[in-house]
Amino acid sequence: MAASSRETGSAVTRTMRIIEAVSKADRPLAPAELSCLLEIPKPSIYRLLNQLQNDRFVQTNLRGMIVPGERMLGVAWGVLHNQRFGAVRRAILERLTEEIGETCGIAIPNGSQMVYYDRVQSNWPLQLNLNVGSHTPVWCTASGKLYLSSLPKQRREQIIQHLPLQRYAQNTMIDPKEIESELIMIKQRKMATDNEEFVDGMVGCAVPITDHQQRLCGCLFIHAPLIRKSLDDLLAQATLLHGAASKLGTSINSSESYSI
Repeated sequence: MAASSRETGSAVTRTMRIIEAVSKADRPLAPAELSCLLEIPKPSIYRLLNQLQNDRFVQTNLRGMIVPGERMLGVAWGVLHNQRFGAVRRAILERLTEEIGETCGIAIPNGSQMVYYDRVQSNWPLQLNLNVGSHTPVWCTASGKLYLSSLPKQRREQIIQHLPLQRYAQNTMIDPKEIESELIMIKQRKMATDNEEFVDGMVGCAVPITDHQQRLCGCLFIHAPLIRKSLDDLLAQATLLHGAASKLGTSINSSESYSI
């Protein structure tokens, strides 16, 4: 019985280490890489990965690399929405929305799309109504382009090559070279824009929310209809946006978040 318990404990620990490694990796990992990184024998890593894939915690992409699966993303989503983190986050977003006078929110990457994780709407009757949980394309939204710009060049080029790149609005960029040039500029200025690229008559911008290692963990965005605000009007709020993004990053990283 004791030996069985030790084996179970070892398997659980190894499984959790695999989940942690896959969730934190900045690129898809090969099973052999995980074996070396975690010092788990190859037969064991393949057996555990097979079980995790059957349980939808991980999945294999077209190149045979390991990426987060549906249930792992669900766990991450649940933690992010936990009420212990909600009070500070909502207070920051509400204050920013009040100061700017337009809808503000947070988007997080999910594959080739961005997901609206949280938002605080302005009181104006005319606005873009995308509810929490809505998915938006990465190549024609401020948050999506900001996310792409944070990736290594080779990885983002691979992603762009497999995107449908359909035209959503009059200014949607569908040329991969044009998109790459835009992403280089976004990476330099740490701010992305949407100039009627996703919805005609709507403009927006986004800044990064980073963790303590300066990795992007979310995008803070604002958007508004052109009849009320120009893109320059939104860009003039850069200081407020970066300040709020810094506070959001601190709230995510701080141990104080667990006591909220």
